[in-house]
Amino acid sequence: MVAFTNALRQENATTALFLRLAPLVLKPGRMAKSAKKILLVEDNKALRELLALFMKHLGYKVFEAATGLEAIDLASTVQPNLIMMDLRLPEMNGAEATARLKANPSTRDIPLLVITGYAAGIDTRRALDAGAAEILHKPIDITRLSNVLRQYLSTRTTKRRSSKKSAVL
Repeated sequence: MVAFTNALRQENATTALFLRLAPLVLKPGRMAKSAKKILLVEDNKALRELLALFMKHLGYKVFEAATGLEAIDLASTVQPNLIMMDLRLPEMNGAEATARLKANPSTRDIPLLVITGYAAGIDTRRALDAGAAEILHKPIDITRLSNVLRQYLSTRTTKRRSSKKSAVL
């Protein structure tokens, strides 16, 4: 509830997200059957809390990071099923963190979605070139987010990715 209160006080995209998100989060009964792990990397605390709350409501287990360096450490430890990475981060931008995650054998096969409030630019291109699977623009449309999460985290997609990984080994 703290995230909702904070979002209402802000005059930015977080408020717009809150207004779209609140009705869905406050409705019970939308839980997913499995607890896939998502690493959410976002430096805006209010937005991170809102997105995490929404994804938890859908039944996902969410791990949060506020910086690119924190994301790299957490991804190696947690081994999430999906990473959502903001591009504008302190210490190390999201494009560089994406490149490092995709270069690491233990994290390279984890699908990575970029979330950004900026139009296509050099950082977006670098993230895609490094191996990001998709770009989601802020304010994030929660219906699209829900569909994208389902697409990347479905049992069928996960099994296909695992068998592809086994074939390479």
